[in-house]
Amino acid sequence: MMTPKEVLALCREREIRAVDLRFMDFPGTQKHFTIPVKALTEESFEVGFGFDGSSMYGWQAINESDMLVVPEAGTAFVDPFMNRTLCLFCNIQDPITREDYDKDPRNVARKAEKYMQSTGLADTANFGPEAEFFVFDSVRFDQNEHESYYHVDSVEGQWNRGKAESVPNAGYRIRYKEGYFPVPPADTLQDLRTEIMLILMECGVDVEAQHHEVATAGQCEIDMKYRPLLETADNILKYKYIAKNVAVQHGKTATFMPKPLWNDNGSGLHLHLSLWKEGESLFAGSGYGGLSDMAVYAMGGILKHAPALLAFCCPTTNSYKRLIPGFEAPINLTYSYRNRSAAIRIPVHSPNPNNKRFEFRCPDPSANPYLAMSAVLMAALDGIQNKIDPGAPLDKDIYDLAAEELDTVAKVPRSLNASLEALREDHAFLLKGDVFTEDVIDTWIWYKSTREIEALRQRPHPWEFTAYYDI
Repeated sequence: MMTPKEVLALCREREIRAVDLRFMDFPGTQKHFTIPVKALTEESFEVGFGFDGSSMYGWQAINESDMLVVPEAGTAFVDPFMNRTLCLFCNIQDPITREDYDKDPRNVARKAEKYMQSTGLADTANFGPEAEFFVFDSVRFDQNEHESYYHVDSVEGQWNRGKAESVPNAGYRIRYKEGYFPVPPADTLQDLRTEIMLILMECGVDVEAQHHEVATAGQCEIDMKYRPLLETADNILKYKYIAKNVAVQHGKTATFMPKPLWNDNGSGLHLHLSLWKEGESLFAGSGYGGLSDMAVYAMGGILKHAPALLAFCCPTTNSYKRLIPGFEAPINLTYSYRNRSAAIRIPVHSPNPNNKRFEFRCPDPSANPYLAMSAVLMAALDGIQNKIDPGAPLDKDIYDLAAEELDTVAKVPRSLNASLEALREDHAFLLKGDVFTEDVIDTWIWYKSTREIEALRQRPHPWEFTAYYDI
């Protein structure tokens, strides 16, 4: 972790000319502005830089719009796409009180880590994210008063196997739901994913693997090594930024939208969680799946609070088009050893106790990673503190269960509105340690309800013309 003095030395060493100050807005979009390198001093890491907080959705009113971004030296990396530019992730502060801003998502993550440490239960929450995304060759979409449409295309798409091309059609197309681990030439994105992987590593992100995912038409995954919560969230921002820019350089487009294709697998953000103390994993034990009692109680907390968690972990209306049967997305709130059809899976890759963890499979990559992982950690801690029993595991293929047996298994919410209602009723666990505040919860529910749910509810859908035009 670099100090301010070391950041300035890096600027001189790399002949940096511009410094890009980056932060996350409330809904989960990365923002930035740029200063000349001479404006960055050691004092800048204390006093920060001003900006207009009223121009950010869900933040300040115009009569109290002045805010500060305060760069964090330990996040510095050289931008791989911009000319002689250094990037710094920033925290948001009130310019008068100099207090950290409650609705800064990065601040929520910082508070979550501090709260965990204050409980004495653990000193580190490690998250290993598996963020899936699609790379398309082109995309077109619009929505206005008289038309609504989208069109995506991919050279890999099965729908293109009959396409007449300027060169002979080689016929190597990935069939629906058969995109897991194909080799080139069917996998057309090998070099692109490798380039993303190598750039991530140059930017300080440790990568474990990259591969094609299950869906047709360019579904990708690059797995980052587990790191503490805040660092993992920062790494996810780097991941999205690098994936999108590499795709553009290749004349393509990358999207982290959960379900861009109907009738094929969507994209998840599978989160592997383990708690540690003094360099030792606390999740290894002799219980089910080789887990400790602490890990089992943590699963209990996540499963109990899952409907509310999904308001942050699956935060878009499109998220719930992914959470349907038959596409490897978990719709039943249970846990299992090895079973990927459960909401929580216990991997069996290694007997090493330091690798013992569990994987929460519900989240998707549209989530604001700071808020989503903070909420998951708070639910896990609540489970440990209250010794919440997750119930019996389900070691069967959930999709093949008889109806009467399936009826006993709790389900994920079927819509964003249902998740927001669950959050409204169940958020006391998030308020501990002032990690989330009532204002954060209320603003999140308001934003999602008015700007997304209500906006979609008002608009005719193209499928409605198919179903009802001749009624």
